[in-house]
Amino acid sequence: MSNSDRVVLALGGTGTVGSGIVKALLDRGFRVVVVSRDSKRLEKLKSFVSPSSSGNLITLKGNVGSEEEVEQVKQAVVEAVGKVTDIVSSLGFSWWQGGPPHTQTLKELHWVLETLVLSTFVSWKAFFPLVRDDPRGTYTFITGGAGDKLLMPGTGFLTVGAASALAFCQVLREEYPEVPCKFNQVTINAGVTVPDRMAPGYLNHLDLGETVAALVERRSSSHAVFTLECASDLKAILLEGNM
Repeated sequence: MSNSDRVVLALGGTGTVGSGIVKALLDRGFRVVVVSRDSKRLEKLKSFVSPSSSGNLITLKGNVGSEEEVEQVKQAVVEAVGKVTDIVSSLGFSWWQGGPPHTQTLKELHWVLETLVLSTFVSWKAFFPLVRDDPRGTYTFITGGAGDKLLMPGTGFLTVGAASALAFCQVLREEYPEVPCKFNQVTINAGVTVPDRMAPGYLNHLDLGETVAALVERRSSSHAVFTLECASDLKAILLEGNM
């Protein structure tokens, strides 16, 4: 199956991490579907990707993190593209620094969990059946390293949410050990930003996108965790194919 015959559903595709992945997938010849509640973010994504490949980008408005709406979104995706062959989920890649836990409300914790893990669960439950029984299909989670440590004072709820996302991915790997599709996780232990805001300790979202797109394209591993901490990790995967 060539890339032009593959359709990737990019969950979280309008974010900083997701947009780099979407651009790289399109540049490699994939068709890519992106869903967002925000029409302006979808329009911004259309203007960001390469003009030569923008015709392969399908955008839909909808909420993939809502149990009430996700089935409607799923139907709209299938109606728009037919068969989905690959899914990349970079939902919940958000920064939070609201202060120490004793200054927060339960409502704020609910919001953080909704953003970082609950939407990931809702979308996975809805869309995983589209690819799970296809040995040529893939489902790739993008997670962050904030779940392993407190990044700085005031980011405690970020750690709670990110740790929940990491635990959820671990549960899925162990609960579904023999699903036919390639099921992987990319954990990023670094900041991710756009080229004109690069700083020490950050990864360029375009370079990250190339790495994730290569993983999706190769389909050579399953139930694996790939940890990225610096630019050399990205180069090693791209140059050596060490997947």
